[in-house]
Amino acid sequence: MKYIAMFWGSAIALAAASPAFSVPGGEISTLPPGKYTCELPGDAAGPFRVRRPADDFAIVSASSYVASGARGTYLLTGDDVVMTSGPFKGRKFERTSRGFLRYSGPDRQDKSMRCVLATRNNT
Repeated sequence: MKYIAMFWGSAIALAAASPAFSVPGGEISTLPPGKYTCELPGDAAGPFRVRRPADDFAIVSASSYVASGARGTYLLTGDDVVMTSGPFKGRKFERTSRGFLRYSGPDRQDKSMRCVLATRNNT
């Protein structure tokens, strides 16, 4: 019995002293809540942006979003955002800064569409 108590005591002490390891891909986090408006870049001869309202979504709580009237979930690890369920299931974004996402497409190469957290200044 004495050896079992020593074993568990040592195991607990070792676990407490061990550093926490991060998740592959980076730390798990959440996006700032609010409406994200999506757009494509325009050109010099026309509008500076081309809105894509069908691609807009709102972060509503923790790791949940709403798009097209349906709810889904997402996973943010490091700077990679993946929509894991709901209407945008499978979509991938790269977070370039707080409130700014760039769509990375199924092959992670198409980075032309951007989705920006709407504020009073940019709605």
